[in-house]
Amino acid sequence: MTLRSPLAPVRFPDLPAIDGLRLAVAASGLKYRNRHDLLLMTLSETTNVAGVFTQSDTAAAPVIWSRNVLASGRAGAILTNAGNANAFTGECGQDAVHQTSKALARALNISADQILLASTGVIGEPLDSAKLSTYFPQLVANQGASWEQAAEAILTTDTFPKGAHITCEINGVSVNICGIAKGSGMIAPNMATMLGYIATDATLPADVLQTLLTTATDQSFNAITVDSDTSTNDTVFLIATGRANAPMITSADDPKLHGFRDALTKLMVDLATKIVRDGEGASKFITISVSGADSDHQARHVGLAIANSPLVKTAIAGEDANWGRIVM
Repeated sequence: MTLRSPLAPVRFPDLPAIDGLRLAVAASGLKYRNRHDLLLMTLSETTNVAGVFTQSDTAAAPVIWSRNVLASGRAGAILTNAGNANAFTGECGQDAVHQTSKALARALNISADQILLASTGVIGEPLDSAKLSTYFPQLVANQGASWEQAAEAILTTDTFPKGAHITCEINGVSVNICGIAKGSGMIAPNMATMLGYIATDATLPADVLQTLLTTATDQSFNAITVDSDTSTNDTVFLIATGRANAPMITSADDPKLHGFRDALTKLMVDLATKIVRDGEGASKFITISVSGADSDHQARHVGLAIANSPLVKTAIAGEDANWGRIVM
């Protein structure tokens, strides 16, 4: 791992446990040495899940698998490996996904179609599922990891773990939202080389979660750029365990969700900001605000034209206040 980014926060925030969600980490040695590189998130039976994925036509095998699993809005576990993206691996990659999900399903005593998968790391190298499954008994037996340990287990070229926590109320009942993310290179709007896991103890159906997640993603992870390149493995999951005794909300437009929507977006913007602050070689953090646009789409187009300009980036990096480059 390289030196910690100069834009990194002082420390990892305090994140409380989410009732109905258990975390476990292990070191498989798949690529890295002397660090955790496997993360298992085990979900209670009351949990609903939503997800957003890369928009690349070259989506990795775990992305394709997880898209299909999420069609039901339910899952029993999420497994993430760091060091190998299992992307551009053809039939070998698809076989690795199937073998991994079946082995983990046996260890958890659930069906394989309840397993969500995410991978991050080197593209184009076959993933040896047997090297992962060796550690499944250990993961299942030791599900007491912290959020910080979970955040560290999914890192690749990142220089620091990324986490965020916020509380809000739904109809007078307090709920928690916790999130972790990874990403530092191949970061551009419409997702990027990033993974994100956001969990709440609120009671929300999968279709409401999906609407909330898609909207908040547009305002956070899809509104950042480091190097203008998107990726094959981008995945963000939103998990609702339903353990806070908050009332079930069946519509994303319900006024009772106003506070939750704002809190979710704020947390995701926090995580997205930390990804940019950890951009490979980054020494500056810039926010572009656009006013006077006729629509959000127009404002985004103008903002990204500036943010993705190499001329603007070099001017900022060199601390040369040449506003002509922005006008250009």
